[in-house]
Amino acid sequence: MAAQETVDHKYVYDFSEGNKDLKDLLGGKGANLAEMTNLGLPVPPGFTITTEACQAYLVTGREPDGLAGQIEEHLEALERAMGKRLGDPQDPLLVSVRSGAKFSMPGMMETVLNVGLNDESVVGLSAQAGQNDRFAWDSYRRLIQMFGKTVCEVPGEEFEHALDDAKSAKGTHNDLDLDADDLRGLVDAYKKIFLKHTGREFPQQPREQLDLAIRAVFESWNAERAVLYRRQERIPADLGTAVNVVSMVFGNLGPDSGTGVAFTRDPASGAQGIYGDYLANAQGEDVVAGIRNTVPLNELERLDKKSYDELLGYMARLEEHYRDLCDIEFTIERGKLWMLQTRVGKRTAAAAFVIAGQLVDEGLIDLDEALHRVNGAQLAQLMFPRFQLDHEFQPVAKGIGASPGAASGKVVFTSARAVELAAEGESVILVRRETNPDDLNGMIAAKGILTSRGGKTSHAAVVARGMGKTCVSGADEIEVNVPAKRFTVAGQTVNEGDVVSIDGTTGKVYLGEVPVMPSEVVQYFEGSLDPEHIDNALVRAVHRIMTHADGKRRLAVRTNADTGADAARARRFGAEGIGLCRTEHMFLGDRRELVERLILARGADEREAALAALLPLQRADFVEIFREMDGLPVTVRLIDPPLHEFLPPLEQLAVNVAVAQERGEDVAKEEALLAAVRRMHEENPMLGLRGVRLGLVIPGLFAMQVRAIVEAAVECAQRGGDPKPEIMVPLVGAVQELETVRTEAEKIIEEVTREKAVEVLIGTMIEVPRAALTAGQIAEAAEFFSFGTNDLTQMGWGFSRDDVEGAFFWRYLELGIFGISPFESIDRDGVGRLVRIAAEEGRAARPGLKLGICGEHGGDPDSVHFFHEVGLDYVSCSPFRVPVARLEAGRAVVESGGSDSR
Repeated sequence: MAAQETVDHKYVYDFSEGNKDLKDLLGGKGANLAEMTNLGLPVPPGFTITTEACQAYLVTGREPDGLAGQIEEHLEALERAMGKRLGDPQDPLLVSVRSGAKFSMPGMMETVLNVGLNDESVVGLSAQAGQNDRFAWDSYRRLIQMFGKTVCEVPGEEFEHALDDAKSAKGTHNDLDLDADDLRGLVDAYKKIFLKHTGREFPQQPREQLDLAIRAVFESWNAERAVLYRRQERIPADLGTAVNVVSMVFGNLGPDSGTGVAFTRDPASGAQGIYGDYLANAQGEDVVAGIRNTVPLNELERLDKKSYDELLGYMARLEEHYRDLCDIEFTIERGKLWMLQTRVGKRTAAAAFVIAGQLVDEGLIDLDEALHRVNGAQLAQLMFPRFQLDHEFQPVAKGIGASPGAASGKVVFTSARAVELAAEGESVILVRRETNPDDLNGMIAAKGILTSRGGKTSHAAVVARGMGKTCVSGADEIEVNVPAKRFTVAGQTVNEGDVVSIDGTTGKVYLGEVPVMPSEVVQYFEGSLDPEHIDNALVRAVHRIMTHADGKRRLAVRTNADTGADAARARRFGAEGIGLCRTEHMFLGDRRELVERLILARGADEREAALAALLPLQRADFVEIFREMDGLPVTVRLIDPPLHEFLPPLEQLAVNVAVAQERGEDVAKEEALLAAVRRMHEENPMLGLRGVRLGLVIPGLFAMQVRAIVEAAVECAQRGGDPKPEIMVPLVGAVQELETVRTEAEKIIEEVTREKAVEVLIGTMIEVPRAALTAGQIAEAAEFFSFGTNDLTQMGWGFSRDDVEGAFFWRYLELGIFGISPFESIDRDGVGRLVRIAAEEGRAARPGLKLGICGEHGGDPDSVHFFHEVGLDYVSCSPFRVPVARLEAGRAVVESGGSDSR
């Protein structure tokens, strides 16, 4: 938003003025508060400051012109509606100040409750609550604590230590046991902490508190943890956050009050029922912070049946209105139910599929919408292994299965240690009493999270579900001692570095590493589970949605496979051919000796003898692959890497020769190898003698491979098979290179197929930028293009993938130069433009040109959508990612508004 924004621009909206479709402007929380208000649900009155105001503030460092006056106008209207004035000493209006971005970022930005309290109004609040001094002083200490930490960056642990000291002096572990005098003393202690760290007294002017809290929420958009979370979840950095100013309602007024979080379905499994947590005599932050263990939501029926029944009615209404799982925050103030928030709830991958299927059955959505609501990343999570348990593994503790999965690793107790060990390649489990937003780095680094406090709606649970991390929360049998770096459970001590295993489905915790087994979803794809005849809601839902995706998608999905076993597995996973068979993998192991003979050949006779020895081995490999992929296309890439990669490293060979010479041993062969390695040594082999250049420089090499491919195809055809070989020439940069190879290949094909006709296509891999830019010329000699986006990315960016990812990508991600590694998801603007140019110009020159992708991007969900948009015919990826690509290819059709199936 420009700094010169006119003063009449509308920056503040009353809840009655918005709706759920205004998330860009009002943020998710504000838009949904407006929607609930319009539905007639009991929402505390309030107003929303727009994301545009935040954007303007972040650009200029000051509030945009007109904002202060609009806040004043809406605050006065709020005071009239409530019959109270902000900070009035006799009858104070108090408000909460909450963030609310377009996309949910749980715990990443700031909230301040009880704004408007001061040394005078705390007395009025007590009178307002029926001379409830304990409630009033508890609310005041919460304000100082949240305001100090959020607005003034006072270390939160100082307030926590003071609270622990107060409870210790009282001889209790429960903050509810602190009486009004204890809390009055705690307020004094908090004020001293505030003064020590800020150099000023805690502000007594309510409007100053409000203005500073609003600015703090704006600034929290760029807090380190918020930036990290956005990067993790791929949320754009320029959206900004809205700010919601809401009349306070109090769940900490006594046993007839409380606060809770409810889900209209189980966010972990998708099962229908009553799910959520409730905490009597508490404010909302107590539930998500996990400072006291909650009770299940269905306990509310016993505690307050009237509120419970009302809540269930609102839950059903909201789920039908939003047509999805809803996550609801509520407060009960002396028997009066208030709805504080709703949003489409975060859920596990399993729940996403199950709920989508349920909603189809209930007639709330159709199968296209169900397909839209799941994604490939979730499907990949469902394919991860699960624990294989037997009598040897007994749990030592059981908490709440907050986010499914099976995770084993070394115990760590701090976020910093989790990051440190993960960087060294270790698997870690982050163990905390409860997590908070400052633990985000460690949660990202860890394989799983284990907490001794909290429930399914605690910070650990919500964030872990969003990230797809395994999490067990509320394992209260575990005594966590962070300073001592250990926890105790069932009479045993577990120290930092010891290995534990956690099951995010059952909530069970095991000592040591538990072996894993394939998930039910993998068993389904492998064909060992029949989705129509098993009592497994998840597998049935996956089958149903995958079947619909296959019917919708235009893109075919092939696999990258170099062996018959890989090909067979990929076919079971739904692969419709092989998009990349790497022949260099066939020269490893025992065959290295034959490659050495080829490299060391002195003259044509020795070279031809080495190639003749390799021919039957290559042919047998291709026979196996063609047999497994019978009836489906198989694209075989001729040898690509430099030949010296099949020889020992130069340094190692030089040392071995020197040592052997010193001992007087016969090293004639080793010396010949060393000479060959030195002769072939390149400063930058990525850009050296490889790919098509090898075929043009080493006579007979490509001819041997072409003959092996075609002879294998003929052999399979003679046995009644239907092989569909495609020969791919790598690293072509000029059409003349491809024409030269093609001329030789066509002669061999004609010779070998005289007895049995087999169609053999010849094409090329587009992986050199020049090839993409001259695709119209190259298409005249190619029947297909396959985009090798790994090399195209390296050469397009000028990176060496093997060197740069560890060297500086972390810094590029940190600075926002990359939103995600260009090797992970296609760079649409640069490398993607090369793909688009090559596709358009290639098809213009040869209308029937087949187009595919065989780089790692072929299995990346976002990249699959791009390849659909560009008009490729297929993507190819590793066997494990084939189902992901199938799903995303179907989603690409639905999300582009298309309806035509293949």
